[in-house]
Parts: sequence; structure tokens; C-alpha cells
Amino acid sequence: MRTKIAVRPVLAFTALAWAGMWVAMLPLLISGFQRTSSDIGLGALEQICISAAMLTPALAAFIVLRRWERATPVRTTLGLTWNRRTALDCLLALACPLVLTLLALGIGTATGTYHPDLADFSGFRRQFAPDTTGQQGVPLAALAVWAGSLLVQMLISLPLFFGEELGWQGYLFPRLRPRGPVFAVLVTGFVFALWHVPTLLLGGQYPGTSWPVAIGAFLVTCVLVVPIFAWLRTRSASVIPAVVAHTAVSTAVVQLPWVLADADHPPHPLTTGLTAWPGWLAMAVLVAVLAIRRRSLQTIGRRSAAGALAGTAGDFGSTGATRR
Repeated sequence: MRTKIAVRPVLAFTALAWAGMWVAMLPLLISGFQRTSSDIGLGALEQICISAAMLTPALAAFIVLRRWERATPVRTTLGLTWNRRTALDCLLALACPLVLTLLALGIGTATGTYHPDLADFSGFRRQFAPDTTGQQGVPLAALAVWAGSLLVQMLISLPLFFGEELGWQGYLFPRLRPRGPVFAVLVTGFVFALWHVPTLLLGGQYPGTSWPVAIGAFLVTCVLVVPIFAWLRTRSASVIPAVVAHTAVSTAVVQLPWVLADADHPPHPLTTGLTAWPGWLAMAVLVAVLAIRRRSLQTIGRRSAAGALAGTAGDFGSTGATRR
């Protein structure tokens, strides 16, 4: 029998997180800002608004906890813990999105939706090393500089992704988990996707795309990526690996298609990477593997428990026969 969830705190959290996002993005909405290309650069106002928005899920979680779960310790309740396997899980969280992205780019290359340039890295030169545009060969020095700056960017932005995941995987997913993992990841993915509606209206994730298509595509992306974040959260009993994975998805995964692309065929998030159908396919494979593995482990656990129970019953039976 599945345990009931506390509906009012969950609804309050969702409303606060959504409202906070709209308030944070209001200056951009009023200014008429619209992202029209897949170039990665952002202006100062966009960065400020996005940074403020990313803190709203954590703020919503803190407010709801103070209102409905005042006696519970915030740190452990939201999964701000570190144990022996957290470091390894963080490495897994970093590698997993990168491997999935490379798989998605491979699928895109095979189907003609993605065009790599591994000889001259023309897309990389255009986006990250414009001074080397037109040069030939692999730009090893420029790639090293990019990798170093990417690492710094990820470290700097890590607190902002704590702001998101303390809400999504720290608060919301565990509150929905008693109704079952499928229910929990689907609802969390739905809430997570619709939280992004203001940025989707501004062309953030899918520039140059109509908002109904952008919202629909991002809903699919979130429903597939949230189970991966939830798996990392559950296996580590900590929200930190989910934070690392989200950081990688929103930084390295966004840039990687450009690093390997042909400049004459710029990658678009609606057809390339994790936010497009090749990425959906790659993530769906991993989610299916995780679901099958979980079911297999549950079956083994039930059989082991049944065997232990049968053995115990046999011991009692033999003991009883001896006494008679």
C-alpha cells in the first residue's frame, strides 16, 4: 500500500518556485529580450536574472520546511550530506551527462542531423576561439584553455545549481517518492519543466522555436533527465551528485556540440544534443536500463526474503519434530 503524500506543502512549494521564477525573469520579459540563435554568450542582465531564478527552488523549499516541517533538520532533510561514496557518485554524475551527449551526437551524426568537424574543429573555433577561425588542424592549446575555463565556470556556477536541486531533488522528489518512483519522477519532471516556461518563452533553451514546440520538447527532456538525477540522488543518499549532474548538463553538455561541430552546420538544441530526439533516445536507454536493473534487484530481494522465511519455517518445523 502506497503512503499518502502531504499535498499542501508540495503545492505550496510548487507555487512559490514557479512564482519566484516569473518574478526573477520579469525584467527580461518586460524588456522584450528574445534569444534567436544557438550562440552560447549571454549579456549581464540575462545572467543576473537567470542566477536569481535558479535560487528560487531552494528558497521555496526553505519556506515550506519552516512552515510545515519546522522540527526537521534542514540539512539532512534536503540531502545536504556527504558519505564515503559521495565523491565517486559525483564523478559518475559528471561523466554520465557527457557520455550521453557523445552518444546523442553519434546518433545525430549517423542520421544526418549533426555534422562534426574533427579535423579542424571549425565550430569550436567560431564559438570559443574566434582568433583562430580559418586555421586548420586540431587547436590543442585553445581546447586546453576552453577546458580550463569550463571547469572554472562549473565551479563558480555550482552554488546556483544547489539553488535548483535543493528544491527539486532535495525537497520535491523525496516528498513524492512514497507514491512510487514512477509517479515521483514524472511529477518532478513536469514541475521542473514548467518552471522553465519564462525562459522558454524568451527562446532560452530552443532559440528561434515557437513556444508550444519549445515547451513540449523541454517537457520530454525533463521527464527523461529527472529520473537520472533522481537515481544519483537515491543511490548516494545525497543531493550533491544531482547538483553536479545538473551543472554538467547546463554547462559542458550545452557547449560540447559546438566543440565538435562543423561551423557551416551550427548545432541547434531542437535537433542536437540531450534536448533533442537523439538525446531523448540516449537518455531513454539509460532510464530503461536503470528501471530493469531496479526491478531485477527487487525480484532478487523478494526471492531471498521468501527463501529466508522458508528456511526459518523449516527450522521451526524440525525443532518441533525433535521435541515431539
